Amino acid sequence: MAEKAYPAAPANHGYQRSDAESLENADELKRKKKIKLAIYITIFVVFQIIVITTMSLTVMKVKTPRFRLGNINVENFVSNSAAPSFDTKFTTQIKIKNSANWGSYKFNAANITFQHQGATLAVIDIAKGKAGWLSTIKRTAEVSLKSSAINGSNFGSELSSGVLTLNSVGRLNGKVAIMFIMKKKKAANMNCTIAFDVAAKNVKSLHCK
Repeated sequence: MAEKAYPAAPANHGYQRSDAESLENADELKRKKKIKLAIYITIFVVFQIIVITTMSLTVMKVKTPRFRLGNINVENFVSNSAAPSFDTKFTTQIKIKNSANWGSYKFNAANITFQHQGATLAVIDIAKGKAGWLSTIKRTAEVSLKSSAINGSNFGSELSSGVLTLNSVGRLNGKVAIMFIMKKKKAANMNCTIAFDVAAKNVKSLHCK
């Protein structure tokens, strides 16, 4: 019995990719990956520069804390313009303001001096302490002042004018600690002017620099 003969399969005349083209496509893919990687690295570097710059201008920038007197509550005020003298007792707030720093402010013990035209009337002590980051601490102090140390010739006329002006000065020495890695020394100065209304026996104004 004769075997059947089958026609040969037609030759495949379709497009065949050469090895050179395959290599070229592979190189193109690698080039695109390298470009993407370079873009990502550039974006990351720019982002880091922005973050570092922002931190340098805000978080890492250390400002001098403020050292001020706060509200004054006069408990007693006695004066005599004929035989110039006065005696007063009041309570006041002592404010250490660290609200501009992203780190705590540790300060040493200090004092505040109350004066009249350079003459010292009283000195109060400030215990060492710490003001937290972005915060203000307030302490209450009781102050007693007498005019026995005043020798100025115009003291009587000042009392007669109805306004008695005193000053409070002080200095805090301490360090601001930023993120537990950087400490910077900062000294906060107090320079306040207190005007007493002699007739009303209270504080007319309080200004601090």
